[in-house]
Amino acid sequence: MTALGLFAAARLTGAAALALAAWLGGQRPLAVLGRTWDSLWYLGIAAHGYGARTLRFGPDIVQSDLAFFPLYPALIRALRTLLPFLSGGACGLLVAWAAALAAALGIHRVAARLYGPVTASLAVVLWGLLPHAVVLSLGYTEPLLTALAAWALYAVLNGNWLWAGSLAALAGLARPNGCAVAAAVVAAALLEVLRRRGRVVPRLWTGALLAPMGWCAYVLWVGVRTGDPLGGYFTVQRRWGSSFDLGAGAARTVKELLLHGDRFAVPRTMSLLIVAAAVLLYALLLLDRAPLPLLVYSGVLLLVAVGGSGFFESKPRFLLPAFPLLLPLAAALARTWRTRPAQALTVLGALAGFSTAYGAYLVVYAHTPL
Repeated sequence: MTALGLFAAARLTGAAALALAAWLGGQRPLAVLGRTWDSLWYLGIAAHGYGARTLRFGPDIVQSDLAFFPLYPALIRALRTLLPFLSGGACGLLVAWAAALAAALGIHRVAARLYGPVTASLAVVLWGLLPHAVVLSLGYTEPLLTALAAWALYAVLNGNWLWAGSLAALAGLARPNGCAVAAAVVAAALLEVLRRRGRVVPRLWTGALLAPMGWCAYVLWVGVRTGDPLGGYFTVQRRWGSSFDLGAGAARTVKELLLHGDRFAVPRTMSLLIVAAAVLLYALLLLDRAPLPLLVYSGVLLLVAVGGSGFFESKPRFLLPAFPLLLPLAAALARTWRTRPAQALTVLGALAGFSTAYGAYLVVYAHTPL
């Protein structure tokens, strides 16, 4: 409970700073929190269903709401049905905030099982103080994916295959990179089969088969709707300017940034540093011999972020659900906490200050896609 309290305090402080910055900038704080960038797409789907909004910027750039997965808008719609006196934006925030708390609890359970309670609490706090943790206070889907992923991984670690598969299927309905959860569950199931020397375990096989169902179902549904069952969804993403090109697009962006700079220089430089730090943290996770499902889950998220083209500034947001990357850092901070608590508090205080200030800048002043 202490970890959840610290996490909630960090995010409430960040939300308050964001609201204050919005108010000082002449914007409505609740609108900034609940109706920023992608939030508007999700609210449109929740209110009107798919197909209600398409933006065209030329023959090759067509932004369709089919690019957005259905679980979050479905939850918004359900909550608004239960609480009709609330606006769609308010319902979206309630869903996102509840999911963020559920994610923090799930992260704590995973970390406590592997490293102990002190490291678990610090992992939760670090997750709430990431530079892009402001997204956890907005109407976005990263908290929902993280919650489903954390509890699915916890279920895998405890051998609860039906829960793991079911939660992975829901994660696949939350975001495109939700497929990372299914990959982790399937990889863990295959390893367990090898350990059992092929002995059939119905619950294990059922969980493994369930895991990719959500992601595959939505991708196929979009394909059928667009007239191309296997390729339609990926065409939708390409028309958004998003595809998997093994990092070629990201490399071009970095080259332009280093050689010429641009009006997004600050958020793009921060994105570059965060992605580089994520690669380093993944190497530490490998050296720490983390369980296979955590390695697969984080590895797929990292691969999607590094290898995908599209909005370079969004890459840190795509990595927010990759909480296992924080575990080696939390373990090191826990060792410092036991011997030099003042230094550990100084680190956490500096992270809190930077996260709060940068989050407000990113949403209110940077004018860059999240």
